[in-house]
Amino acid sequence: MTEDRTIARLWRDAAAAGRTAPAYLSQQPDGNWRPVPWTEAADRVDAYANGLLSLGVRKGDAFSILATTRLEWALFDFALAHVGAIGAAVYANSSAKDVAYIVEHSDSVGILCEDEAQRAKVERGGRLEHVLTFADLDDLAARGRSYAAEHPDALRASVEAIREDDLFTYIYTSGTTGPPKGCMISNRNYYAMVAVVDHLEDFTTEGDTMLLYLPLAHNFGRLMHLTGPYVGYTIAFLPDPLQVAEALRQVRPTVFPSVPRVYEKIHTAVVASFDSATGVKRKLVDWALGVGREVSTLRRAGTPVPAGLALRHRLADRLVFAKVKDRLGGRLRTAISGGAPLSLEIAEFFHAIDILLLEGYGLTECTTAATTNVHSAYRFGTVGRALPGFELRLAEDGELLIRSETVFGGYYKEPEATAEVLGADGWLLTGDIAEIDADGFVTITDRKKDLIVTAGGKNVAPQNLENELKNSRYVSQALVVGDRKPYIAALVTLDAEQLEGWARERGLPGGLAELSRDPQVRELVAGIVDGVNAEHSRYEQIKRFTVLPRDFTMEDGELTPTLKLKRRVCVEHFAAELDELYAGTTLNEAAGV
Repeated sequence: MTEDRTIARLWRDAAAAGRTAPAYLSQQPDGNWRPVPWTEAADRVDAYANGLLSLGVRKGDAFSILATTRLEWALFDFALAHVGAIGAAVYANSSAKDVAYIVEHSDSVGILCEDEAQRAKVERGGRLEHVLTFADLDDLAARGRSYAAEHPDALRASVEAIREDDLFTYIYTSGTTGPPKGCMISNRNYYAMVAVVDHLEDFTTEGDTMLLYLPLAHNFGRLMHLTGPYVGYTIAFLPDPLQVAEALRQVRPTVFPSVPRVYEKIHTAVVASFDSATGVKRKLVDWALGVGREVSTLRRAGTPVPAGLALRHRLADRLVFAKVKDRLGGRLRTAISGGAPLSLEIAEFFHAIDILLLEGYGLTECTTAATTNVHSAYRFGTVGRALPGFELRLAEDGELLIRSETVFGGYYKEPEATAEVLGADGWLLTGDIAEIDADGFVTITDRKKDLIVTAGGKNVAPQNLENELKNSRYVSQALVVGDRKPYIAALVTLDAEQLEGWARERGLPGGLAELSRDPQVRELVAGIVDGVNAEHSRYEQIKRFTVLPRDFTMEDGELTPTLKLKRRVCVEHFAAELDELYAGTTLNEAAGV
């Protein structure tokens, strides 16, 4: 009889593998990284699991986790999997209202909070019986060891009672509109998702070290955390995403999963550094980039690099590219981009400096990923080919449909919403408009519901325009609007560091808010907009824009944890500015001319 594919089995197989490299690296209060061996990690998982059993937590109970990306989060997640409980993850930056919603909606019997500040967000009520913090975990472990001494077979029986179709977790979609929905994901869903890595050569290996700052409440971060024990790579958990730059140099990862915004920030800093070079140094940078682009073009076409060019490329790497690679730790082999669209220009730039960004695509409803570029087959501007075991097809309107073992069981307590995304024969309706080329590479053109239909009846994909605006080092975020409007308009936010540097060179005083109103800044942004418009048909062009005095933020509820825009919230917060963009519309504009 084949063993059920459960997350508890995944962990126990990993713990018994006898690996010598650390399971984890845990950041300490002094900033140093402590190696955590497999034996210690396995002992803590068993102790926490027995502790949960001693509290009466059983198979089918939901238990929330409210914390940043830390070792305790991961080990407690595996402990929940051992008792068959359903983890209900909550983003660490959630408000008390959002915490209450998920705890109540998931029917959680308990919640683990990182500290007292997070605990303060929790209100007892409903089925909630246990409110713990990380400070309580030692006591839970001690209680678990005592329980195990009295009930030596209890944990084994608990693990053996779990079936692969039992629920493993509720992952709440952060969503760009409306309250989050709880995706019901089974043990089988996630085990099958993790096991895909068996068919991705050199994507991750047992000897790798991964720096993981992504929130574990998000499916991308959760997959990386679960894949670690399966493959055997070491995970360095980074609780504070603002420390990524320093952590890259300290941990020196070989694998780095990230959202595009981090790569955009690195790109902005590197380009600014290159642009500031003068004289011989500038000539060296330009020469190196030229060599890098030549090699990139050949590699992308699958063409061998001539010996002479390869020699020049090694020299360019030693003199220029290596300095950029050092910012990423100097050992990076697999750089993954997911969670939001990656700009083509960003991918091409990194490849020119000898860093390959592998972009993938997926969604929570298919347990994270459905496609990816890989080292041996990649095409910039696409999200790669279907993963092994995944079927893809396009509906008549271009919507991408997915079928695989990883497709979720629906939204908890929301049968109508479930029926809207789960079609006949197990096909998942993604809500994303896509194209699939003759070689199977998938290009996501836009969200189906985000497509703008202008008053003139023209369809416009806002994300294309937004990404092109963000290619400028001075633009931080952009929101393109125009649904049922006579023309396309945009709200633009600026990169404070880059703009203030530009302003100092021109003797312009003030911070971001003051500079956003300066005529010279508006002229700068107008030039950026004109450059984007030059590449688009008239109906797609941005006719008017406003420079906002601040950036969109997660704190204001305008960004998801993967830094995607919550369009509805942004529109609500800047309704006055949007109204102004359409005030005084001319007859020609109203006609869409």
